Amino acid sequence: MSFKSSIAKMAGKSSYWFLHTFRSGGSSLPGKITTKIDPTILKDLGKDYDVIVITGTNGKTLTTALTVKVLRQKFDHVLTNPTGSNMEQGIVTTFLTDHKSKKGKNIAILEVDEANVIKVTQYIKPLAFVFTNIFRDQMDRYGEIYTTYRKILDGVKLAPEATIIANGDMPIFNSVDLPNPVVYYGFNNQPDGEMKADPNTDGVVCPRCEHIIHYKFISYSNQGKYYCPNCGWERPELTYQLTQITKLTPNLSKFFIDASNFTLHIGGLYNVYNALAAYSVGKFMGVPTSSIQKALNDPDERVFGRQEQINVDGKEITIVLVKNPVGLNQVIDMVGTESEPFSFVGLLNANYADGIDTSWIWDGNFEKLTQMPIQQYMTGGERYKDITFRLKVAGVEDNQLWTYDNLKDAVSNIKNLPTKRVYVFATYTAMLQLRKQLATEGYIKEGI
Repeated sequence: MSFKSSIAKMAGKSSYWFLHTFRSGGSSLPGKITTKIDPTILKDLGKDYDVIVITGTNGKTLTTALTVKVLRQKFDHVLTNPTGSNMEQGIVTTFLTDHKSKKGKNIAILEVDEANVIKVTQYIKPLAFVFTNIFRDQMDRYGEIYTTYRKILDGVKLAPEATIIANGDMPIFNSVDLPNPVVYYGFNNQPDGEMKADPNTDGVVCPRCEHIIHYKFISYSNQGKYYCPNCGWERPELTYQLTQITKLTPNLSKFFIDASNFTLHIGGLYNVYNALAAYSVGKFMGVPTSSIQKALNDPDERVFGRQEQINVDGKEITIVLVKNPVGLNQVIDMVGTESEPFSFVGLLNANYADGIDTSWIWDGNFEKLTQMPIQQYMTGGERYKDITFRLKVAGVEDNQLWTYDNLKDAVSNIKNLPTKRVYVFATYTAMLQLRKQLATEGYIKEGI
């Protein structure tokens, strides 16, 4: 280790200690300080780890959390970045806070922002990459989906020996020939038919001949068993496959993967994909199926801001992160499986981490909410006017809707909602602000 690296690590660890001791936070600033002193510090920090990078648009945080639980069934030391601080400085902070094992393997399961994959792979050569999906998201940062994928591939090209574990139902992940070994996971739970995706769906053009692709079945959005009727390009053979879904509720999913049954105490079809990805990594790393079942069936799984459940004076609050049209529509479908009356809270911000353009909410099917047993709506956040107007256009009446321009007031009035169950849809920074306010009021132990 060079003198510069030693000084950088010392400064980073000291700042981390100060922030966590006196400020109850600090997931990225210590890494920022460290890389300012030594921009190549990741090369030293990550040299003794088998690293698996998890990237994509939706599902990175939950896939990472589930993968960590699965691998801890076999490996004693698994490092991760649990708060979703997934840019270079957050990843550096993650390594700074770790105490490497002196015996056995050191595993690092890292959630990595799509544009930051190259910032990791220029210093660390991962054992594997996991590709969850790519959807239109934060157009101001990423552009359209093919631009996003190129950002990821720029990083992957620096690690041509790493195995790619990719969502085989997503056509874009089969659109570029790579030197890397590739294994695919996906759904095979429906009979073959003949269909095309909705005309407003991204990523449905064949990369070989530019015709519209068709599907034998669709899980959601542009994912499914696809093929091109013009040139014969089709979904690759799946190594790991979901064969049956037996139950979906807002809080529970039951399904079969490779003929084995699994229970996940988290709702939503989109989260079944995340569990399938974690299963695939587990099998790749040699974890027995029975151990993976045990890990995914843990009822105490709570993921930071992602279907996190918090009790507020008897109200069962479920916080769900939303950030793009596809994810939003999946969350709407998930709460649509709720059998009891509930209240809806929409918190919308438009900071850099959220995406500064809020027009994506108009591609969300909020009209479905008006057909659900929702007794009260509430809106808040820095762009509360935008989400309020969207709900009104969807058919929500003025007398059903409370609006607050102050997040503290919104949190205080959650207690006054008429239902026991409350679903909060929040963009990233709004979710952070909500958790901080709940921590200030004593409902959770700490904010950020």
